[in-house]
Amino acid sequence: MTTSFDDASFRRVLGHYPTGVCIITAVEAAGTPTGMVVGSFTSVSLDPPLVAFFPDRKSSSWARIQGAGRFCVNVLAVDQEPLCRRFSAKGVIDKFEGVSHRVSPNGSPILDDVVAWIDCDLEAIHEAGDHHIVLGRVVALEVESPGRPLLFFQGSYGAFAELTR
Repeated sequence: MTTSFDDASFRRVLGHYPTGVCIITAVEAAGTPTGMVVGSFTSVSLDPPLVAFFPDRKSSSWARIQGAGRFCVNVLAVDQEPLCRRFSAKGVIDKFEGVSHRVSPNGSPILDDVVAWIDCDLEAIHEAGDHHIVLGRVVALEVESPGRPLLFFQGSYGAFAELTR
């Protein structure tokens, strides 16, 4: 099947849909924390409690998280854009250097001052074009700070603003 649009058009149009920004964290077998930024996180099911995110198949960060077999979704607050940029930067050797965090019930890092965290066991991985669909079975979760989440829209970061009634 041939499409009538190119990659740039696809990105431009889908950029009109805002997404939340999360950092997926895990601990590798050697005990080293690892993490990656995703803007493609969603709830999937209440029974059983499942969530999903969609990492690039070529992501080296995803490969390390996959090897851990569990992960924690950290929902970033609007003032955590610098943390987002740190975790999404290429070539940063230790993304956790100087980053305050604690350990989740399942053993993954919970970043300080996030809006919420969702602790998961890796449930399933499905191929989807140049990405994976990763399903996580939720084992624990909590709202940390009821602040506003960091959003990504049309290539920029921002915040949610309520409409006046």
